[in-house]
Amino acid sequence: MVALIVILFPPLVIAFLLVMERVEEPLRRPTSQRQVEEFLATATPGDVDALATSGIRRAMDRWRGRRRGRVVRGTEAVTAQRSQD
Repeated sequence: MVALIVILFPPLVIAFLLVMERVEEPLRRPTSQRQVEEFLATATPGDVDALATSGIRRAMDRWRGRRRGRVVRGTEAVTAQRSQD
């Protein structure tokens, strides 16, 4: 049993480190000044509240998600309009 633990422990640690590197990579990327300026120009009261309570990273994630949702809806509207023509 001890031999099995000795054999399996190093690969498990390496696998854990590789997973954590993927988790940390987006956290290392700073938010660009252009994104912050655009956020401040288009932020909703909910986005500002998220900024005040949770910090810039959570507020930017919420804002990006809202922007992605708007882009998807806009694409669907264009597609629907083209199909009617």
